[in-house]
Amino acid sequence: MKRRQLLLSTAAAAATTALPLAVRAQAAWPAKAIRIVVPFTPGGTTDYVTRLVAAEAAKSLGQTIVVENKPGAGTVIGVDNVAKSAPDGYSFVTVANSFCVNATLIKKLPYDTRKDLRPVALMGLSEHVLATHPSSELKTVADIVSQAKAGKKLSYASFGNGTSAHLAGEMLKTQLGLDIVHVPYKGQAPALADLLGGQVSMMFGNWPEFRSHVQSGKLVAVGMATAARSVYAPDIPTLAEQGLKVESNSWNGLLAPAGVPDDIVQRMNTAVAEAMKAPALAEAFQKGGISAKTGTPAQFAAYIDSEIARYAEVIKKAGITAD
Repeated sequence: MKRRQLLLSTAAAAATTALPLAVRAQAAWPAKAIRIVVPFTPGGTTDYVTRLVAAEAAKSLGQTIVVENKPGAGTVIGVDNVAKSAPDGYSFVTVANSFCVNATLIKKLPYDTRKDLRPVALMGLSEHVLATHPSSELKTVADIVSQAKAGKKLSYASFGNGTSAHLAGEMLKTQLGLDIVHVPYKGQAPALADLLGGQVSMMFGNWPEFRSHVQSGKLVAVGMATAARSVYAPDIPTLAEQGLKVESNSWNGLLAPAGVPDDIVQRMNTAVAEAMKAPALAEAFQKGGISAKTGTPAQFAAYIDSEIARYAEVIKKAGITAD
């Protein structure tokens, strides 16, 4: 009897050892620090949201979450880094609208948008404002039109090629029939710095980062790129009120390499949802003018598909290319 029990124990141990590494790692997840890549420079909304969520999610997961900034190539560098990472649940990437734009705009991505990454959780959404430097004397959409038609050279900054700010600027140009030079940056922070310095004429940007500058008079809010007046900026007219149909925002969501097991994806999704309920995060979002977004991985996947379709139409109408 003892011999039989010994043989069974030995066989069980052998079977456990024979399990694939991913399966054994899955059972203990998370057993070490988790990495979240932000494909933008530090200081922007995506970076801010990611760090807030990571700090709270780490508490429920019982492990450190390290945030790494890997900007460049319209977020392609950072996204590709995670797409090619081991599917063990220790590498994630926070994406924004540009992830969906790039699916159409960039013909030869180093990763497959739908096959190489899997949606985990939607996290936050920030409304956009069209802002200008006071010295430009661009206070309304009508001012932009009159100055452009008078021959003044205008420019607009963006977070980078293919970002939501870029697409919004192109929609503005197309609808108004104006020639405005696009100046892309590697993230919102450096673009905002040049707008504050008067090096560019205007920019669509996240209200959370622009609010203090608008309130202090360092920037002028031409209008909110929202369907109705924002609850975060009720005194600022919308662009729609001025005859410009441009709706734009920046959302942030978490992706994992395609091979990450379902239960790890679900556990991370749950950790993000729990993070959204944390009083400190809720207060920070409220003060920052960020709307918390939650949902299942499947719902986030459907949202990504709808955004890819929406931006594909904008790119086609505006004739936008990656060059």
